[in-house]
Amino acid sequence: MEMFSNVFTKCRRIINQFPIDASTTKTSTDSSPKSTVPSKNEPAVASNRTQQSRLYRQRSHGGSWRRKSLIEDAKFETVTNAEFERVEGRRLSQGELCISEEVETTNGDGKSSPEEGLDTVRNFTLIVSLQEKMSSLADVIKMFDLSKVAIEHVESRASQTPESKYEILLHCVGIKGNLLHCADVLRQNSRVQNLTIISDSSTEKKDIWFPRHITDLDKCTHLITKFEPELDTDHPGFCDKVYRARRKMIADLAFDYRDDTPIPRIEYLEEEIETWRHVYRALKKLYPTHACKEHRRVFEMLENENVYSENKVPQLEDVSNFLKRKTGFQLRPVAGLLSARDFLASLAFRVFQCTQYVRHSSKPDHSPEPDCIHELLGHVPMLADPDFAEFSQEIGLSSLGSSDEDIEKFATLYWFTVEFGLVKEDGEIRAYGAGALSSYGELMHSLSDVPQRKEFNAATTSVQEYSDYDLQPIYFVAESFEDMKEKMRIYASNIKRPCEFRYDAFTQSLVELTSKDALQSMAKNIKGQMACLQRALSHIEMRTTALCVS
Repeated sequence: MEMFSNVFTKCRRIINQFPIDASTTKTSTDSSPKSTVPSKNEPAVASNRTQQSRLYRQRSHGGSWRRKSLIEDAKFETVTNAEFERVEGRRLSQGELCISEEVETTNGDGKSSPEEGLDTVRNFTLIVSLQEKMSSLADVIKMFDLSKVAIEHVESRASQTPESKYEILLHCVGIKGNLLHCADVLRQNSRVQNLTIISDSSTEKKDIWFPRHITDLDKCTHLITKFEPELDTDHPGFCDKVYRARRKMIADLAFDYRDDTPIPRIEYLEEEIETWRHVYRALKKLYPTHACKEHRRVFEMLENENVYSENKVPQLEDVSNFLKRKTGFQLRPVAGLLSARDFLASLAFRVFQCTQYVRHSSKPDHSPEPDCIHELLGHVPMLADPDFAEFSQEIGLSSLGSSDEDIEKFATLYWFTVEFGLVKEDGEIRAYGAGALSSYGELMHSLSDVPQRKEFNAATTSVQEYSDYDLQPIYFVAESFEDMKEKMRIYASNIKRPCEFRYDAFTQSLVELTSKDALQSMAKNIKGQMACLQRALSHIEMRTTALCVS
């Protein structure tokens, strides 16, 4: 087979695997998995919430959206790896060898492999021949989504036969029965001329890898989505070829980025600046009454230092240097939404993976995926606060080496805290989550009487079903950042991991606390800090005594 021209890589689409409808989500106060059906005792409340949520949606977004989140990726990894363990355990118990199985398939009217093992997770490689333009690829991708088969790699080329216009190479993983059903449906699609399954192999169990040094983040490029406008017919930029080409150009810069090099500067277009200005002005009016004091303080600082302004989209390099001075965090350009494991691991190094592209101008008030407006207005001010920066890093450290199930729970905790968290402040409730702080509609909604609000508890929050459709139906409220951080530490202490890690900021590497030398080094470090603290207290006490005497 001839080499395909690479159009996009690592395209992970896990949108419809665990759909939750915001209008029907009901939560309770226990820690058990929550039902998605409204309580029969509260039909009026549920109906009222549904109507008000739809009203907010129309006012804020002008349509229905679905967010792309870390949680869906984590859920998929959990299901896939759990299935692998089950299949391998069954084979070993039956004394069978774990050999690669081959599938014999032909196209259209041909026969497929025997129908045994249809419930097992497999790796597949397919070639799909399209009758029409490349826009038909979106329909193919959507069919895989509906079948809950994850696409890991996509390539395309002009067709080598006159019967079709394009040939698409797909590498994917999913339950065999789902894939075969998907293939049968696509073969009947008038836009698909042919579909061939060229390989079918068992999944291989992989050791959990995570970065050990900050330069290892160059390898953390497992994207859930890359060129989203290319694949999602509902995306506002799907029919805008100019916007799609620009997104690709900016994404390529992120893919080529390497640690310890300046972040590429983007010359933003006037249309993009106007989108930034529109969102900036609207949110700035809300911040005094809706944002937490930490966000307000840093946002004012960013403006005073001329890093932020409504007249320009900030450059990541300038913002990253600002963060380094405040908390030691830094930004790193990313082409799209990373996998949950890679994204959380980056936080352990005080690195925040940040997009550089701007949402489509036709929908400036909301983006179904992370963009630089979301990152810069929502995340950056909070990462410049020392307490919140420490909280974010500790989530990352706790995720290292964790199981797929625990990664899913950490991703859920991240969603309900860093993305959509609320905190008590002087007897009132304020927003600190970036998803709310970067969306006018979400910020208004979060402090309204429409959504449910619950006290933050890490164990309960980690298993809470979430909604990625439009506005959130439920928020968790922290007593304070310190209280939230302490609860997270208690939760993380019960997570099974290979060992405990600490981050050495001098070497920018992780230290495994598994040896006597490592523990002694950490103890000496703590001892030195305690001595410094005692001297500082003595100086303060002496000055206080001198003032009292005088």
